[in-house]
Formats: sequence, structure tokens, C-alpha cells
Amino acid sequence: MSSEQPPRVRFLTVAEVADVMRVSKMTVYRLLHSGEMPAVRVGRSFRVPQDALDHYLATAVIDTERMTS
Repeated sequence: MSSEQPPRVRFLTVAEVADVMRVSKMTVYRLLHSGEMPAVRVGRSFRVPQDALDHYLATAVIDTERMTS
């Protein structure tokens, strides 16, 4: 039996995710409800795994076509 424990998953609140992304909490809720960002439901609250936020930000697509218009 190994004494090494797997790394603990860090969960963020919707407010913390919004702060990191510099968006409103409503924007985060939209991402959660659309399934674009996974989350765990704890009672009536959502918690987003840090890895899920990191993955979302790393793979977000920037629409340069819309930015130049």
C-alpha cells in the first residue's frame, strides 16, 4: 500500500471563477449551464474544479474576425 496520496482537487466558487476570468458571475453561470465549463453541484451552489478552469482558459478560442470589425 502506497503512502503517497493523489493530489487534492481544488474547487473554486462561481465568484472566484468570475474574479479570475474578470467576468460577471452571470457569465460563469451561463458557461456552467451550457456545459462549456464543468462543475460540481453542492446543495444549491456550484464548485468549479481548478483544472476545469485552467483547461477552459487554455483552450478558449479567440474570434479575431469579430475583434477586427
